[in-house]
Amino acid sequence: MSGRTPGDWRPTAALETLRLRAQLLGRARAHFAQTAALEVETPLLVQAAVTDVHLESLAVHRSDGTRIGFLHTSPEYAMKRLLCAGAPDVFQVAHVFREGERGRRHNPEFTMIEWYRLGIDHLGLMRDVDALLRALLEPERPVGPTVHVTYAEAFESALQVDPLTAPADAIEAALRRAELDVPDSLRGDLDGLLDLGMSMRVAPGFADDRITFVRDFPASQAALARINGPVAARFEAFWGGVELANGFHELGEPREQAQRFAADAATRRARNQPERNADHRFLAALAAGLPACAGVALGFDRVVMVAARAGSIDEVIAFPIERA
Repeated sequence: MSGRTPGDWRPTAALETLRLRAQLLGRARAHFAQTAALEVETPLLVQAAVTDVHLESLAVHRSDGTRIGFLHTSPEYAMKRLLCAGAPDVFQVAHVFREGERGRRHNPEFTMIEWYRLGIDHLGLMRDVDALLRALLEPERPVGPTVHVTYAEAFESALQVDPLTAPADAIEAALRRAELDVPDSLRGDLDGLLDLGMSMRVAPGFADDRITFVRDFPASQAALARINGPVAARFEAFWGGVELANGFHELGEPREQAQRFAADAATRRARNQPERNADHRFLAALAAGLPACAGVALGFDRVVMVAARAGSIDEVIAFPIERA
């Protein structure tokens, strides 16, 4: 009985909120049905962990200690494999898992809606994301006119420095002028400094009564997106300072993707993070041919938070990790 408290069997979300959650999920599925996307399911337990240095996968082991695989951090690789095999527009409502993520907006297990549209770029996909978010939110609260801004415009407006051209020391100086605490571990880490500025100063300045799209991220933050000169074909959608979605004009070139996986591996070694092998089945699928497409992952729990005007993810999920 150690660690238990009376009543911790109860859900942290009110029944009214769980009903709202179910309604929003129904609206999401209706949106995809109306736009001819196929609902798919892919494995939660996968053989290859994510290489992204900002994410850690949860490993699953047998009783003898040998590893079976990992719980996926997103269904991205598997869904792209389906596209390479000839699938049409696809979407998935998936439980995903990320080690070490717990806080007011984070739970190690959460719900993601991920989808891919064929024949469009990230700009076209932003229109689809906007339509879905409005379908989910407008029945519950007013949604003001959508704002579109580039990463550079947002950063310069908030911190008076160009994130695409300034060196790391200039970014650090701008953060300190804004009275942000810059950890010693981030000195010289350009992307780490940019992430700090975005999360602590730029995004919190976005209006909290409408959707804000930030596009054209620095090329160094492309992840799995195409790169166009100094910027990546990537966007994020925010409600106030809360990130709701992250989308790409998808990279389909297998050699470049393999190089990015190798760069992740090198960074992981330098940071003493766990080594992660590249997903060879995903790379083989890209070699077979990924059709031109754009894809996005939406944090469904955070959308429910916005709809319910909730201050914590615990208010919109039945059982967070401590009560699971």
